[in-house]
Amino acid sequence: MNEMPFDFDDDKLHEECGVFGIYGHEDAAALTALGLHALQHRGQEACGIVTYDGKDFHAHKAIGLVDATFSKASVIDKLAGEIAIGHNRYSTTGEPSLRNVQPMYADMGFGGFAVAHNGNLTNAEMLRKELVKRGSIFQSTSDTEVIVHLVALAQQDNIPDKIIHAVKQIKGAYSLVANTGGQVIGVRDPYGIRPLVLGVLGDAHVLASETCALDIIGADYVRDIQPGELVVLNNKGVTSLFPFEKKPSRFCIFEYVYFARPDSFMENKSVYETRKRIGAQLAKENPVEGADLVVPVPDSGTPSAIGYAEESGIPFELGIIRNHYVGRTFIEPTDKIRHLGVRLKHNANKAYLKDKSVILVDDSIVRGTTSRKIVDMVREAGAREVHMRISSPPTKMSCFYGIDTPSSEELLAHTKTPEEICEYIGADSLAYISLDGLYTAVADVKRNGKAPQYCDACFTGEYPVELTDMNAKNGQSKVTDLRDRQSKKQ
Repeated sequence: MNEMPFDFDDDKLHEECGVFGIYGHEDAAALTALGLHALQHRGQEACGIVTYDGKDFHAHKAIGLVDATFSKASVIDKLAGEIAIGHNRYSTTGEPSLRNVQPMYADMGFGGFAVAHNGNLTNAEMLRKELVKRGSIFQSTSDTEVIVHLVALAQQDNIPDKIIHAVKQIKGAYSLVANTGGQVIGVRDPYGIRPLVLGVLGDAHVLASETCALDIIGADYVRDIQPGELVVLNNKGVTSLFPFEKKPSRFCIFEYVYFARPDSFMENKSVYETRKRIGAQLAKENPVEGADLVVPVPDSGTPSAIGYAEESGIPFELGIIRNHYVGRTFIEPTDKIRHLGVRLKHNANKAYLKDKSVILVDDSIVRGTTSRKIVDMVREAGAREVHMRISSPPTKMSCFYGIDTPSSEELLAHTKTPEEICEYIGADSLAYISLDGLYTAVADVKRNGKAPQYCDACFTGEYPVELTDMNAKNGQSKVTDLRDRQSKKQ
């Protein structure tokens, strides 16, 4: 069987969504398109916008990137109104088809309702079966549609209460934005696993997954939406409600490692500065004697590599150059040149690597295919030694909260020790930042074993929200079984 050309992006964890909402601006659709463009890194599969003009809803959704979908004025002009929500998608549930593209819209008894969702529901299958028994007819395979049906069936008098009734039935990780006609509503799950921020642009209010989406439209950051908070944006301004039982915050720590854009702020922290601190902590924990260069695996490894270089005093160089003009697909090479596929996106800067002892810094190792090919490339360029340093702990477990993670068995660290991984990727040495080191770099605290301050389940297997559908499929927790097997190996 012919091997497909290698794609570095296929060996990364992927965020599945970015959400954006704005209330009270005459250019709502255009600003939403710009916001989605800034959030393109959170989902490259599909995108959509739903607006409201005071009378009617208008929608445009498509498979593909934001610039290809919303670059034409004729498309934006059809999305009339001062209220809009938008969504970028990278699917974790449901196949990549137009019927699963968000925002999802439905006509209900109280009027139109559109919702966009960042995250993943861990009891969606159970709820879906119950709703089908009650007569609900699903038009998609996305877990987000469960929310639409729950809102439709809610008997409460006003829309915020209907949404509260709906989300109290769901489990998992979610940040939602909803366009309900006269208002935009945002909700963050009680653990605050997925991000959501509030901004202001003149008299308009904005919700977005990251602050970089505020920057692109010239909006000012106001604050993060709190875990378990529901906000209503309407002609009265911003109304905040806390309808859920208070839970300990468990924000996804991998946002700091990889998912968020470096120029964003999370929890009032600069992501870029945090990644530099992670690199510095990595250097303290795992130095390399006699190394000549610190080289990032571009682009996600760059801030941590800068931090590593500054802390260690070893020169930082761009020893690997990334080609930013190659998309996720390219020509399928002939058998004779198939091995050159690795160079479609990355190429070694030979003049700086020859005869050098090189420290490669990357954010994670998933399946190991990227790391193996990068190490080979650097060796072929003449490096004397190649030492791999990873700015996150070993990724051992799958994520069920909205990250497109391979099954645990496909994760290299789930089945191999660091020594075995080092041998597999062909490095002279391999070391990861410790979990306590990551916590120290991110929040200047040690990890609390009884009540961890972040969601770090991909490293530890400690899942803060019950995996209802997973447990039901296996008669018991498959995840617990996997975690038990992992602990027995250690």
